[in-house]
Amino acid sequence: MHKAGKSVKGFGFDVDNTIGSTPQINTWTSDWIEFYGVHRLGYQLELVKQQYGDSLIYEKGQRLVKNMAPLFDGAVIEPCLLHGDLWSGNISSDKTGEPVILDPACYYGHNEAEFGMSWCAGFGGSFYTAYFEVMPKQDGLEERRDLYLLYHYLNHYNLFGSGYRSSAMSIIDDYLRILKS
Repeated sequence: MHKAGKSVKGFGFDVDNTIGSTPQINTWTSDWIEFYGVHRLGYQLELVKQQYGDSLIYEKGQRLVKNMAPLFDGAVIEPCLLHGDLWSGNISSDKTGEPVILDPACYYGHNEAEFGMSWCAGFGGSFYTAYFEVMPKQDGLEERRDLYLLYHYLNHYNLFGSGYRSSAMSIIDDYLRILKS
């Protein structure tokens, strides 16, 4: 899917959709860092502020968004089709045993963003080994990994409540420290 589905329009999708029951804004954007900062992290931060009045996570999260560009230095970022909500609960097989993926939150984005939910779901090493045979691992992936987790922790905070707040805040604080922001 990541190799075959490419976009000349940039990052986004022709329609908005949902991630779980949360609206997912997919306005076409030519720059990945802007798209991810505004339409993924920024939107989730806005929802947290509106729903829970959590101005601390909102303010710190916005600081991260404004300062996250160095995390992408040297990364080759091409828009490719993402499932958007890839975790073990959205993977099955048909009657013949062929794999099937369910409940997509599709958009065109940086391929590494796909790992945000898959790491939350505990895919094993064989998943990543097979993936990196098709899509080579890029320098800096480990430094960006939690940035992609953050989107899903914020979404879970919005969907299920404050039990996910500390994980999201910890990621934000760690990046602010790393980025000296």
